[in-house]
Amino acid sequence: MKKILIILALIFPLTSVQAITIDEIKEKAQALWQNEKSIKLPNFSVVDTNGNTHNNETTKGKYLVINFWATWCPPCLKEIPAFVEFYDKNSEIVEILGLDYEQADKQVIAEFTDTYMVNYPIILFEGDNSTEFDKFGDVFGMPTTYIYDPEGKLVDFRMGEIDIAVLEKAIL
Repeated sequence: MKKILIILALIFPLTSVQAITIDEIKEKAQALWQNEKSIKLPNFSVVDTNGNTHNNETTKGKYLVINFWATWCPPCLKEIPAFVEFYDKNSEIVEILGLDYEQADKQVIAEFTDTYMVNYPIILFEGDNSTEFDKFGDVFGMPTTYIYDPEGKLVDFRMGEIDIAVLEKAIL
């Protein structure tokens, strides 16, 4: 009898857990996305690894892709070729800023970006840049990408790897 009571005590709390459907999850996600879509580009100013400043004025009139990444992140590394190809073809209408969200040596990152043939600006998480990273929002996982239209309105947000098709859908 004691064993049955213990088993019931363990099982009973599980029966009171409310089930949630995939449709409910999708509805909640869509509601959150609608709130995100009203977000505007924050006032920011960052300096890339070449010493160039990027801010609201230098990116004005272009789509802006803010990509939080790190060298230790496999999905980040997998999406870099898509960013390189997209930027090569569309740099006149889009600016991609790769925000390296880790404490990294500038020389190591330079070698890394050379290896991956990165053709867009890379911003290191150091000095004044680190406080500017927070202006784009919380980063709970990497990669995280924000895409803003030329007027500064957030048009897409992704956590996880993205590809050229996602970039084209949001920008072209």
